[in-house]
Amino acid sequence: MGIKEAQTISSTRRYWSIIRNGLFLFGLRNRLARIGLDIKPYYWVEEEVEACDEPIINGDASEYKVRYLNLEEIKLIAKDKPKEHLTDMIKGFENGQLCIGLEREKEIAAYTYVELNDFVFNKRSFKLEQDEAYLLNMWTFHSFRGKNLAPYLRYQSYQLLKEKGIHKKYSITEYFNKSSIKFKKKLNSKHLTLFLSIVLFKKYYWNFTLRKY
Repeated sequence: MGIKEAQTISSTRRYWSIIRNGLFLFGLRNRLARIGLDIKPYYWVEEEVEACDEPIINGDASEYKVRYLNLEEIKLIAKDKPKEHLTDMIKGFENGQLCIGLEREKEIAAYTYVELNDFVFNKRSFKLEQDEAYLLNMWTFHSFRGKNLAPYLRYQSYQLLKEKGIHKKYSITEYFNKSSIKFKKKLNSKHLTLFLSIVLFKKYYWNFTLRKY
């Protein structure tokens, strides 16, 4: 079954959404990264440390379906992403990553990636056991924001992973991404470590451990 392209919104509404959701510093950090100075404090997080209730969305949950996306669908929903980002998504999928989407009337409202193998983040290595997974790249399209879909999709992803025998879920949350921190708290997530990554012109890397919880 094919999917429709996600709707877009104006730049003005997009920037207002960033400010309203407390993401100004997050956006500023991203701007600096584009010119070669990437200073990124981030949390290593264990998700659903304790079982949580299914999040309630703003709308009719029966209209939404959670399912794995195939490669062609990934290319479609990511067509407006930078070429480098799209290339990484395709490479990850071909190397075994899962992509889980939340669909409404043939349109993908949100999606997330799941890594099942060991991986490297800004030159720092992370190891995963057979019953562990790393959740990354959660994205809700702008026309579907404000409906509490991010925690809903995350919760549904937990259920799919349990069917695969995966019971420990980890993720990385940027320190300034208050929106992401907020929705993960709804799912009984816990900060394990605060790291700092500094990248200069995508050539020089430094990694520091700031705090263990």
